[in-house]
Amino acid sequence: MKTADIIGLGFMTFAFFLGAGNIIFPPMAGFLAGEQMSWAMLGFLVTGVGLPLATIIAVARAGGGLLTMTELLPKGVGIVIAVAAYLIIGPAFATPRTGLVAYEMGLKPFLGAEAGQMSLTLFIVGYFGLSLVLSLNQGRLLDAIGKVLTPVLVLLLVVLAIAVLVAPQGSVPAATGDYLANPGVKGLLEGYNTMDTFGALMFGMLIIDVLKQKGISDSRLQTRYLVRAGLIAAAGLAFVYVSLFQLGATAGGLLSAPSNGGEIVALYVAKLFGPAGQFILAGIVSLACLTTAVGLTSACADFFHTLWPRLSYKGLVIGMSLLCALIANVGLSALISLSIPVLVAIYPVAVALVVVTFLKEHFTHPRLAFRLVLLVSMLFGALDGLKTAGVDLQLFNFLPLFDLGLAWLLPTLLAMGLCLCWRMAPKLNPLSAE
Repeated sequence: MKTADIIGLGFMTFAFFLGAGNIIFPPMAGFLAGEQMSWAMLGFLVTGVGLPLATIIAVARAGGGLLTMTELLPKGVGIVIAVAAYLIIGPAFATPRTGLVAYEMGLKPFLGAEAGQMSLTLFIVGYFGLSLVLSLNQGRLLDAIGKVLTPVLVLLLVVLAIAVLVAPQGSVPAATGDYLANPGVKGLLEGYNTMDTFGALMFGMLIIDVLKQKGISDSRLQTRYLVRAGLIAAAGLAFVYVSLFQLGATAGGLLSAPSNGGEIVALYVAKLFGPAGQFILAGIVSLACLTTAVGLTSACADFFHTLWPRLSYKGLVIGMSLLCALIANVGLSALISLSIPVLVAIYPVAVALVVVTFLKEHFTHPRLAFRLVLLVSMLFGALDGLKTAGVDLQLFNFLPLFDLGLAWLLPTLLAMGLCLCWRMAPKLNPLSAE
């Protein structure tokens, strides 16, 4: 590939990751961290950028997506995990959410009192219609997203970043809540909640397929370009997060108690650019949402086409676009309340899968290690999901980190450690038989 193609591939990967949530979430964290912003931002970058990059590299090492990475699990279990992950992060939640956020921040502010169900429906139909057109041909994704839409998005983000650094609009607020005592840990947890590791599991395979469409069939070249694309995307995400953390950390005095990062960004941009600021913000959010929707739709359609070849890629794209448009009309709040507990429950499995993929060569019995580690992460992740759903689980308050929604972390690490120790003493391992 030419240098311009590699940069375009990296830009495309960056655009797939960068959704509206990634834009409006860091400012809130920066605002709450205030004087402790640096430590909070460092923790956020570890899980918000480091984990997705590690996942992209894991996909490259495995030579495929979720189906390849779960091949050591019992027959059928890997398929169930993969199907559940693609449905949740695709048409059941994440993709419809991009349309809703684009409407809420990109169009609704201009409609005022005229905003209603009809305007939402018309916008959603047009939005997913455009997403459908851009998703239909995988071979054109690199040109449409990486070389056209993303450069415009990056330009808008660079303008905003420079303005924030040159002309901060407020003061640095005092740190509040958990950011006061443990800003690094709190930032780490907030970055984990971006859920971009799921996206990386999906996009890694999609990028490989895009490379195949471009005539690159050698697996070593595919891995090399995938890693490079991941590095470019990680650099882009880090740039955005640092800029938006700085925006939030210099917004003291603009808002007394913002309910979300979107309020902070909207007011800050309006103060910086005046009436034109709303157009700039609408452009950033709309492009970020659209590119993510295209990536998620393409990745889901590609996965189900690979799993069941009788289902055509184009037919799946059309069907998923229609389903996303239908679900989006439920409304953002209802969609989030229904889906987040499921995401919280299954996300630990994705993180554990990435880690054991890196450790695969160090396990004497990788099949046993994969099954044990993923089983532990699934069971304890289910507890976190039930707690998020509002189920009373005070009985489990004794578990470390349960109050933070990370009950799965230490047991999963313990299971990994035991599997590595079995390698050191295989003769003493009563479960060594495959």
